[in-house]
Amino acid sequence: MQTIETLELGPVQTNCYILTHHDGSCVIIDPGAEAEKIIARIEENKRVPLAVLLTHAHFDHIGAVDAVRGRFGVPVYLSEHEKDWLGKPNLNGSGKYPMLPDLKVNGADFLISGSERNLELGPFRIDLFHTPGHSPGSITYVFREEALAVVGDTLFRGSIGRTDLAGGSHGTLLASIRDSLLTLPADMPLYPGHGPVTTAGAESRTNPFL
Repeated sequence: MQTIETLELGPVQTNCYILTHHDGSCVIIDPGAEAEKIIARIEENKRVPLAVLLTHAHFDHIGAVDAVRGRFGVPVYLSEHEKDWLGKPNLNGSGKYPMLPDLKVNGADFLISGSERNLELGPFRIDLFHTPGHSPGSITYVFREEALAVVGDTLFRGSIGRTDLAGGSHGTLLASIRDSLLTLPADMPLYPGHGPVTTAGAESRTNPFL
């Protein structure tokens, strides 16, 4: 049996997900802050991390990347469109807010190109949906056997991602949602970067932005 755990971390309560296969291996998605909590949860439950997957490279999704990567010795995956963002506060958004320290993270180990459509990590079979708009390199990870998707800040319950940060585009975002996320099975759980889980069916019926 697979499990998905949600940790709400950092100043804007970003969702970090730990998706675990029944063999104990796991992937960590968007370790945004509070690395000690992520590490403790994994070690307490005797999980074996395989990788860190980033839906995009905004500061609130990447703050614990180096600590988690260093602790477990796992690679970090990110869209090639945001390869420079990890180390540049003006791109990852941390430089936009005077109350936040400038965040610089070491580069990703693997860059996902726009042409890639799937990824295999141990027992996980992942379909890659390139869903730009909130940011140029936003990626949705669809886990086939687990029948769930992690959508980052592209879509939320009753809302959509903001587009006023670097590289954002409202029109592109809506196209990504329409052409990718709303084509998923209507009852498939969609796990967003903030807030509660939703489904494509629920958002297509009730989301006022769509």
